[in-house]
Amino acid sequence: MTRIQGLALFLAALLAGCGDGNAGRSAVPANPVASGAPTMTVRDATITATFEAAGVAEPIDRATLSTRLTGSVIAVLVREGDRVKRGQLLARIDARDVEAKRTQVDAGIAAAEAIYQDAQTQAARFRALYADSAATRYQLEQVETGLARADAGLRTARASRAELDAVGAYAEIRASFAGMVTRRFVDPGAFASPGAPIVEVQDGSRLRISVTVPPRVSAGLKRGAPLEASIEGRPAVAVLEGAVPSPTGAVYTVNAVVENPKGEFLAGSAAIIRIPDGTRSAILIPASALVQEGDLTGVRVKTETGSELRWVKTGAAGTDPTIEVLSGLRAGDVILTGSH
Repeated sequence: MTRIQGLALFLAALLAGCGDGNAGRSAVPANPVASGAPTMTVRDATITATFEAAGVAEPIDRATLSTRLTGSVIAVLVREGDRVKRGQLLARIDARDVEAKRTQVDAGIAAAEAIYQDAQTQAARFRALYADSAATRYQLEQVETGLARADAGLRTARASRAELDAVGAYAEIRASFAGMVTRRFVDPGAFASPGAPIVEVQDGSRLRISVTVPPRVSAGLKRGAPLEASIEGRPAVAVLEGAVPSPTGAVYTVNAVVENPKGEFLAGSAAIIRIPDGTRSAILIPASALVQEGDLTGVRVKTETGSELRWVKTGAAGTDPTIEVLSGLRAGDVILTGSH
């Protein structure tokens, strides 16, 4: 090998050594952390554990109106979806039989009143005669007995009229509270019988959610306590109405009321109540630390060379506001909390 060939081989080896050195160096991080960027170290926190129980939000005031009469439906004055006021007339039932009987009862009352008036007159006369020793005590007692019987007959006749009026009131179906007509069971001309449904009305301004829970979850619950709830995924505030055991005692029924004056929630909607159930450990981070990309949620975690986007699974929102991270982070991780 000549001197020139040896020099060429030395230069080639030198260049090869320089290339290996550059390949082993760390590249510039794709997401460097800006100087002064807000960060926080993830810590375990103790939060109130909750027991989620599912139920249905039902209206507290719901009534299926019927009649005690037997007869034809003369008129139905409302349709499904109509708003009605308390006492508003909804339907009429043919009550001609009641009216005919009322005429008979009125005649009986008139006769009873005449008998009573006559008995009063006789009693007054014999009291005076007895005072003047012109009538015997036996005669006075007989007249007094007749007055008592006349009084009883008059009261019985009047009671029959009151009973008839009560029955006749069922000829008019009226709303027992303000609300919405949710079902119309009959049309004019239909035959109505005692107890058969005519119209259903419900008031959705107050909803009751009933759920079943284990006995331990119901322990310590107090009437009037606020509970977190959601109806069809929308947050709501429920007020505890009560917790009662089942006949076997294996579970408890918890009832909570949601005020719904504006009708934001529909009756019959799926609902969830979250009941406090001790404490547990959790990881909470500021909502501002979350990065949303489509359906994925991530957090930028600080690394030695910058930061990396780590996908996480989040739970329910906390306070401050904070978000619970169920997986993807652990205590000791340093995350970026500002805008990214």
